[in-house]
Parts: sequence; C-alpha cells; structure tokens
Amino acid sequence: MKTRAAVLKSSPASAPFADSRPLVIETVELDPPGPDEVLVKIGAAGLCHSDLSVINGNRPRPVPMVLGHEAAGTIVRIGSAIRDLRPGDRVVMTFQPTCGSCLPCAEGRPALCIPGAEANGRGVLMSGAIRLHDCHDHHAIHHHCGVSGYAEYAVISRHSLVRVDADDIPFEELALFGCAVQTGVGAILNTCRVQPGQSVAIVGLGGVGLAALLGAVAAGATDILAIDLSDDKLSVARDLGATRIYNAAEPGLVETIRADSGGGVDHAVELAGAVPAFELAYAITRRGGQTVTAGLAAPTAEFRIPAVNVVADERTVKGSYMGSCVPQRDIPRFIRLYRAGKLPVNRLLTGRLRLEDINEGFDLLDQGKAIRQVVVFD
Repeated sequence: MKTRAAVLKSSPASAPFADSRPLVIETVELDPPGPDEVLVKIGAAGLCHSDLSVINGNRPRPVPMVLGHEAAGTIVRIGSAIRDLRPGDRVVMTFQPTCGSCLPCAEGRPALCIPGAEANGRGVLMSGAIRLHDCHDHHAIHHHCGVSGYAEYAVISRHSLVRVDADDIPFEELALFGCAVQTGVGAILNTCRVQPGQSVAIVGLGGVGLAALLGAVAAGATDILAIDLSDDKLSVARDLGATRIYNAAEPGLVETIRADSGGGVDHAVELAGAVPAFELAYAITRRGGQTVTAGLAAPTAEFRIPAVNVVADERTVKGSYMGSCVPQRDIPRFIRLYRAGKLPVNRLLTGRLRLEDINEGFDLLDQGKAIRQVVVFD
C-alpha cells in the first residue's frame, strides 16, 4: 500500500527547519506486515527531542528515514503469527523493542533489550526487515525506533507496541504515554523510586521533564524543585505542582538551592540532555542522595565528577532509559493514574499540527517554545 509520511532525507540539517525543510512530506510504499508484525493506522505522533537529535545530527541514524517514535493508533491488520491482538485494537508504540529473552529482558529490564537496541541502530524492525520504500526506485527508507510514526500508516513489530483499553482517550493524549510519560514518570517511579515526603529536583522542563514533575507529584514528593532557563516553562511547572522554581541562569544557583533544601535534594533528575544541566543536578544532590539522568546528550559529551565525592558522600549516579519501564506493565498503569486524575498528562500538550507543518513544529521545539506538540491524523 501507499502512505503519506515525513521522510528525513539527510542529516544533519540546519535550523530554521521551516527554511531547510529536512522532513519531506511524500507518498511512500509500505509493505504488508510480516508474521510477527501489525499494520497500524496512526492516530497521533508527538514531536520529541529524540527526533530533533536525529535531524540535527546529534544522534546519527541511517537515512532516508521516517521519523516519529512517540505514537498511538489503531490496528488495521495483523501478521499470521499474532494471536493476542486483533484489528480495531488501540495500541501505544514504545520506542525500544523488547525481545523478552535476552539477558536484560530476562532480568526485567526490557528498556535495555540488546536485539532491540541493535535493530534501532540499524533503522530496521525487530525482524531485521524494512517495510518502507521509495515509490519511484524502491530504495529502502529506514524505520525510526521501530515506529516511524510521522506517517498515516506504519508496519510495527509486535515487540514494539502495547494494547490499551483506552477508547475514551484522544490519540493526541494517548501518544504521550509512548515516550514522554514512560521516560519522565518512569524515571521518578522506577529509576529513582521516589518515596512520599522526599525532595526531588527536575532540571530541564521539556515534555519529558514536566512529565517527571507530574510523576513526582503522584509519588507524594513534598518538595519539588523545577529548574529551567525558560520563565514560561517555570510558570507551567508551578501550575503542575512544583513547590519551588529556579531559573538556571541565576547567579549562585547551587548555593541557593542547597540552602533552600537543607543541604541538597534526595533525588535530582536531569532531563535537558546537556552536560551543564547534569552538573547542576549533581551539585544540588544531598549527601547520600541520588542523581539520575534521562537526557540524551550528544555522543561526544562527557560528565566528570570528583571520585572522592562519590565515596565520602555515598552518592549514586544513575542513567534512566525509557524510564526503566516494563511497557506492558507500566503504560496501562500510567493510564490508570491519568484516569484517576493523578497524572494529568493532557496538560503537557501545547500544539496540534498537520503533517505538513512538522518542520515548523520542530523549529518551535528547537527554540524551546513548545512543550509537547503532536501531529494529529484524521
């Protein structure tokens, strides 16, 4: 079949993207699903910094490629080997395929699935197949994170999606559970394991950072610090439950925060994907506390810490990928929290776009003028 999609032809691309037009809207060929794959009609797909980092070259990926890794939709057709799904099911895509049998999967850490990571790096589905092709010369067009959600339709591995009972939730909200919510809320609940009454600092208030803030509120943290360079985002953070807000450009910020928090916070979570933000998060963590990063910095970026400090202060520094989530467990759990009014992820939405406006949308994301924009399909 044929489908319209946003194809990244080359990378890196220069901003403003409204001028350079790195994402080309065109009709592509989409092969039928293999035995362990499904055809999905995409309902909505979010714009995330992980997509932007492929466009600007911070995370090199094979091109051409249909981007979009945060998406939700409806199953149209299932492969011959699938028994637990049917056409009409609503699904949320997850950007890390999980095989279920490699060592990390067997340990209950599917976010670190080895075959899934290898497939994502090659721009293929979990089976190794490529189902997207150019209509004119039939050359392969790569998949992004096994999803490629910036398209009307997508073929997706069974290992990359979660069926959800969520007919009452609009697709533009449901899509956020695939990345922003998994990564942000998961970093708080799964990686940090924040306990009621603890203090949490969130450094970087994009869609994932504000989702983490919602997670901290839901976890019962009583002192929630929000830190960013944008006063507008800080205002949003206060509305979402932050108890203290700080502009990252303030002089003497580390000393101020440590004084305000009685020596530092229990958990500092960096979600900006920048080394200075990571350094700030580490500096405001208390003795015996935990610093977690879920921001994807450039591959060449390095973070240095005094070795003696780790020992003498019994400090913990951890990474968090996909919020340390088990998607089949956590996405339905987070949806239940949303329905209960404890995780209002709909408040993260700042724009609904047509596919044709996607380059302009990435300009807003690159300029820090948007939290979560979503491409919505009819």
